[in-house]
Amino acid sequence: MIQFKNRVFGAAIVKAVNSNYNADFSGQPRTLPNGTVYATDKAFKYTIKNYLKDVYTGEKIFYFKRLNDDFNPLTLEDTYFKVFERDTAKDKKVVAKDILSCIDIRLFGSTFALSGKNGNVALSIHGPVQINHGVNIWKENNIFSEQIMSPFRNPVKKKPGEDGSEEEDKQATTLGRQSKLEEGHYLHHFSVNPKNLEEIVALAGADADILTVEDINKLKEAMRRGATYYDSASKAGTENEFLIWVQLKDESKLVLPNFNTLIYMKSEKQDGKVVLDMAKLSDELKKHASGIESSEIYRNDSSIVLENQPEDAKIFGL
Repeated sequence: MIQFKNRVFGAAIVKAVNSNYNADFSGQPRTLPNGTVYATDKAFKYTIKNYLKDVYTGEKIFYFKRLNDDFNPLTLEDTYFKVFERDTAKDKKVVAKDILSCIDIRLFGSTFALSGKNGNVALSIHGPVQINHGVNIWKENNIFSEQIMSPFRNPVKKKPGEDGSEEEDKQATTLGRQSKLEEGHYLHHFSVNPKNLEEIVALAGADADILTVEDINKLKEAMRRGATYYDSASKAGTENEFLIWVQLKDESKLVLPNFNTLIYMKSEKQDGKVVLDMAKLSDELKKHASGIESSEIYRNDSSIVLENQPEDAKIFGL
């Protein structure tokens, strides 16, 4: 396995049309105080982990919901013992080596704490891959709600009325409500710094798993396809649309600004496609060309048009 050592800056866009990419606990698309729709980093990470779990079945994904025989979620402790088939977790070196064998922890890090009779270990892993919240860069934030009907009646517990008679049980089926965004294009900035893993790898020992080129290739693939792959009732219409991956030269000290400030989506479409103006980003990359090893752009030709893209960038389909 070849170790991946380069730092990376990039951005990904997830398109949502009549969809709810990331709902809050009330079922509404998440919004900032000014009304702009946004999605958490967790939403994008979930699409990545779900894709890796299903497509690369040999990879271990630790931070994913698992259920016990009663269909209740496992605790952190139960998950560790089940995944690694252990009955104790008291040696930090062993635990560190175990969790580094999971690709999601090698990528995103972990706050891992076990405290109990079977273990007392606390590890904090600063993940190499850091993803920002995704903000809708389309001109509108139109959220709509609609009523839906369940095929089942929702019974209520009968109780005496004021006159002493029992209140009648509901006879009609249950009405619910779902909310969706008419159209949104969520832009997530991200960065990759493999040095973040050095401390935990040193603790785990020489034979511990490290961040590899293969890991990064799988990450890029999941970033390009994970949202489209994950299809549910609320997320139908949510698709990957764009990814830019700017890889720095080995040992480069360059720090690039947040790509969210350098990429602009025009307010008018072109032949039914959104237009992404990358002029500011191109200028920034041109200024620092000596520290950049390569730039790659992946885009969905059916939904997006690129303008003023970086001259040296290689362009691919998703």
